[in-house]
Amino acid sequence: MRFEKLSKVILEQADGYKPVKLPYSFDALEPHIDEETMKLHYNKHYKGYIKKLNDATNVRTDLETLVKKSANKKDAIKNNAGGAYNHQLFWYMMTSDKHPVRGIIKEEIEKNFKSIDNFYEEFTKQAKSHFGSGWVWLVKKGNRLKIVQTDNQDNPLMYDLGTPILGIDVWEHAYYKKYGPDREKYIKNFLKVVNWDYVNLLLTKD
Repeated sequence: MRFEKLSKVILEQADGYKPVKLPYSFDALEPHIDEETMKLHYNKHYKGYIKKLNDATNVRTDLETLVKKSANKKDAIKNNAGGAYNHQLFWYMMTSDKHPVRGIIKEEIEKNFKSIDNFYEEFTKQAKSHFGSGWVWLVKKGNRLKIVQTDNQDNPLMYDLGTPILGIDVWEHAYYKKYGPDREKYIKNFLKVVNWDYVNLLLTKD
């Protein structure tokens, strides 16, 4: 299946809440993200959010819409809708086809952060300093890009913080098995497997 078609599935999924298929094998991101962590992360945590979301609601709107409206919903919906959607994005934000920042996102990062290195430094700083479990995101808000943090499984769409185009999971289950308490090393290695083609897609989608 072509990347563009896979991306459309991710962006427009609307047929109930089912786990999306990983676009690569569990070991494809080695040595940066290890196979054991990927299996645990996908099979236990991600699929767990999907199951709990289905148990919590009979609503079958598309997942992105549900997330946007879930800030004031009961925790079982908010937490699991966020967990499902965040990970759905996260899997596609990584790739085994390692490549540099390219396309429109390169221009936008340079415009908003002065340089790619400055962006990496600020993204790493915020992801490293986030207290406890959560996510750190690069979002598009109007004509600007900015970095924001969310706690637990919250998503920027819940609070009108912007449209997420890149995100890193800083829950310990995402990195502790390989990196232990060295979150900074995990962040730097995550940045080596970012799927910038997918980030470009998210940046330019309506």
